[in-house]
Amino acid sequence: MSDADITPLTFAIPKGRILDEALPVMARAGVVPEDGFHDKANRSLSFATTRADMRLIRVRAFDVATFVAHGAAQIGIVGSDVIEEFDYADLYAPVDLDIGHCRLSVAEPAGGGASIDGASHVRVATKYPGITRRHFEARGIQAECVKLNGAMELAPSLGLSGRIVDLVSTGTTIKQNGLVETAVIMEISARLIVNRAALKTDPRVGELVETFRANAQLRQAAA
Repeated sequence: MSDADITPLTFAIPKGRILDEALPVMARAGVVPEDGFHDKANRSLSFATTRADMRLIRVRAFDVATFVAHGAAQIGIVGSDVIEEFDYADLYAPVDLDIGHCRLSVAEPAGGGASIDGASHVRVATKYPGITRRHFEARGIQAECVKLNGAMELAPSLGLSGRIVDLVSTGTTIKQNGLVETAVIMEISARLIVNRAALKTDPRVGELVETFRANAQLRQAAA
């Protein structure tokens, strides 16, 4: 069978915070994008790789999970926050890549946040309504989620919500916007994800999983 006869694999990778750390990890697994991928003026979303049977698509992190879960991509890299938010049945996350570390936290105005002790309802600005509702429901509180995709830290000061749920790395951004962390919902790292059906039917997907897993184990042993 010639290369032209092989159905290409599609590998979905996220724009944003994880990408710079993901590229070296991918390279060690033999997944290297074409030169045009690194051209900041290039607006393409799909790229060839050094593997004739694989292409990369570069999309928003939340969309990585959707593409892989629905089989439009067979494999991808995304944060565990996205996996938890969507909880797709057809998505499998076999390898913790030990990159992209941060946390998903609740934050509220410093010194002026309304206590949730005894509260039955809170309004929260977040891009993670699923995780947020589950977090507060476990504490007997109904969370009304205001969906925002950015500038979360402005919501309390403008009266949009009493608190936020957002990603926190150093904590500098929330402090500069007059907020304090009050709870950590989950620690986050980037994971290799695969479509379950593709893992069962395409040996190349399983081979990639094993390669990424072996490399992750080597990195952890060397740390």
